[in-house]
Amino acid sequence: MNKNGKNKLAKILLVEDDPNLSEVLRDFLELEGYDIVRSFDGEAGLSSFYRQFFDLCLVDVMMPKMDGFTMAEEIRKLNKDIPVIFITAKAMKEDRIKGFRIGCDDYICKPFSTEELSLRISAVLKRCQSNVGYSKVIDKEIFQIGKFTFDYSNMILKSEETTQNLTRKEADLLRLLVLNKNQLLKRETALKIVWGDDDYFIGRSMDVFITKLRKYLKEDTGLTILNVHGTGFKLEVIED
Repeated sequence: MNKNGKNKLAKILLVEDDPNLSEVLRDFLELEGYDIVRSFDGEAGLSSFYRQFFDLCLVDVMMPKMDGFTMAEEIRKLNKDIPVIFITAKAMKEDRIKGFRIGCDDYICKPFSTEELSLRISAVLKRCQSNVGYSKVIDKEIFQIGKFTFDYSNMILKSEETTQNLTRKEADLLRLLVLNKNQLLKRETALKIVWGDDDYFIGRSMDVFITKLRKYLKEDTGLTILNVHGTGFKLEVIED
């Protein structure tokens, strides 16, 4: 329950670079019963998305470091179903078309009333989660990787033969690899998300973690963590 005793309806990632508007929206949506996680630029928002499960993303279009369109494109590479609502000061037809082509579910133009925002969020969630209810499902963080079951929340990698307890960083790094399976995971992306910095010496530490993950996965010959041209890593999964 939230501080007002209401059951939380859904977990929302709010990405808005204006701190005053962000605070107002956070406070209002929490009063409405939503669980809110805030970020203030596209890069930080994407990092939060990698680390946690959300029911909906509420994303400003014009932001520093990474704009909302680019952030949404990255989100869509990992999750084609999560609802995305753009907040924008732009009312141009071309921008709305671009947003919908990326795969957003709705658009709300500044200035807007909090009541309108609440109704739009509710409508999008009902449309996207019809007959399921608002999802607060822990099994969203349980992944099947070949012969392994990876329980990210409890940091456990398990097969019929073995059970491996992971450290927090091992679990975070493996989750990133799984979310990007059979695709390049850039070194700098992993470093910023898991370690918060892409410093050279931290990078050497990450190599040690990659070696450990390879060891944990070695009993399944259909799983391989490859170095890709010095630019990153790829978890190759041979599907049956």
